[in-house]
Amino acid sequence: MTGLALGVRRAAWGVRALAVVLGAVLVALAAQVSVPLPGTPVPMTLQPMAVLLVGGLLGPRLGAFSMILYLAMGAAGLPVFTPTVPLVGIARLFGPTGGYLLAYPIAAFAVGWLTQPVVPPLRSGERGSGGEDWVRVALGVFLGLVLIHLGGLAQLLILTGNLSAAARFGTVPFLLGDLLKIAVLVPVLVTLTPTIRARL
Repeated sequence: MTGLALGVRRAAWGVRALAVVLGAVLVALAAQVSVPLPGTPVPMTLQPMAVLLVGGLLGPRLGAFSMILYLAMGAAGLPVFTPTVPLVGIARLFGPTGGYLLAYPIAAFAVGWLTQPVVPPLRSGERGSGGEDWVRVALGVFLGLVLIHLGGLAQLLILTGNLSAAARFGTVPFLLGDLLKIAVLVPVLVTLTPTIRARL
């Protein structure tokens, strides 16, 4: 391998590593926007939206790595988790919101995988299957949200021993917000994903 090719490869890995770190930082910042809800230990935050955005933009592997880095930062005691939940460090992963957190890498991978075939920007005069891209991205975002909810529901079920209570605490209060997340994320990912992926 020539020195130039080695330099190009190192630069590409550097860009990817930076993207992974920035994705984790974005989710950490989103976690600081937290609104406690009455009747549930689970606050409303911007974390799920940030997780799905990172997964969609970075792709399945880099998106999942970014979320693993985020969890490692939080488990190590860095203030990256939602501040309205009293547990800190690795204890957060075993608390009422731990299931959501542990589902983040899986959700990021899923949305990144489903948005992979988004077509690149078209040159003048070309036509593409834009409608298919919108459907694919919408399915990816929906699946990511479902996986996050399943993770949260499973942990709450373990803690409460009651499926109905777990759903009441961790799913029902967030359904309307999830519809808004889909409405916001789909056009953003359809627009930005081809450009970002092309640089990774």
